[in-house]
Amino acid sequence: MTFKAPDSLCEQIAHYLAERIIRGELAPGERIQEQKVTQALNVSRGSVREALLILERRHLVAILPRRGAHVTELDERSVRSLCALMGELYILLGYAVAQQWRSESDLLPFMEIQQRLHQARAAQDIESFVADSFAVMRAAYPFAANPYLQETVENLQPAMSRAYYLALDQRQANMDDYLELFARLLDAVLLRDMPRIREVLVAYCQRSCELVLAALARV
Repeated sequence: MTFKAPDSLCEQIAHYLAERIIRGELAPGERIQEQKVTQALNVSRGSVREALLILERRHLVAILPRRGAHVTELDERSVRSLCALMGELYILLGYAVAQQWRSESDLLPFMEIQQRLHQARAAQDIESFVADSFAVMRAAYPFAANPYLQETVENLQPAMSRAYYLALDQRQANMDDYLELFARLLDAVLLRDMPRIREVLVAYCQRSCELVLAALARV
């Protein structure tokens, strides 16, 4: 049995700041002032510093000597690099699920996520839709049983969430497109069709990249 400890205070602060960055409330290049965060959340400065180090690992914040912490920029190079790498990581997870599932009950978590995505789509709830989109990869972790892959994806996921949220918020991306992709991906996993899994995920990441870049051009 695996026990998950409650999030530490610095993780909670990091999550709070990450959500603000993902939603665009903290803009690219904006400085995050430790003292302001300390006062706003009534926490210690040390906890805020630890939170900022977490966000640096997750590519949402850059910490520069004598300049402090700033929200990382979103530009064409970073978006293309991120989408290309995440695409390969998604493919590894897709392969793992296809190779390791043994009964349809193994795939129930993915079916439940699919249902939640449809509910978020109906409510036009972008925040929930983005969160559940990335819940898919977490449901795949047990099949891969690869802590290095999991850690890498987890550290990159907030940056991808930020880009994805921007595309949806700017109406460049469509929730229906993602739902169609997810349905095709599940079909490929059920058939253990590895070439199809790669084809679907490569096309998705390429399309996502272009949509994010289109959204960036409008900001």
